[in-house]
Amino acid sequence: MDFTLKTYRSLLDILMNTGYSFQTFTDFIKNPEEKSVILRHDVDKRPLNSLKFAQIQHELGISGTYYFRCISKSYDEKIIKEISKMNHEIGYHYEEMDLCNGDIDAAIELFQNNIEKLRRICPINSICMHGSPRSKYDNKHIWSKYSYKDYRIVGEPYFDLNFNKIGYLTDTGR
Repeated sequence: MDFTLKTYRSLLDILMNTGYSFQTFTDFIKNPEEKSVILRHDVDKRPLNSLKFAQIQHELGISGTYYFRCISKSYDEKIIKEISKMNHEIGYHYEEMDLCNGDIDAAIELFQNNIEKLRRICPINSICMHGSPRSKYDNKHIWSKYSYKDYRIVGEPYFDLNFNKIGYLTDTGR
């Protein structure tokens, strides 16, 4: 498998040349196009790598969605601002249940603080759960008691996409 930026750009060229449109996650939720691609990037570590992907997409005139965690490995205000200025959607890659050891009330308080921290940089309209395979906590569980819609969130992929009706490709773990 070839995971170089050159191959990534080739993939985008192929998708563009075969009639696909590109939508951010929020745009897709609000008004899905029939033949569209959502470029979702979970920024777990190495935000500079995400900036390179964002620059390639920007050069091609397409937008993606970048989900940033609020931990030091991921959170870089300068890079978040730069990616946002290129007309990409910035979302929050939340992991509060892990960070709060399953305490759902502490988790929602941390979520509120983190979403507002990100919103001081740029608009945040979507969220996406960060999976932690070694954790006994499911970060999506926070929404069993609370509603993300109460925080001006349009959608969350694990709740608002029907994976039986869309194709889903990932490079997670390469």
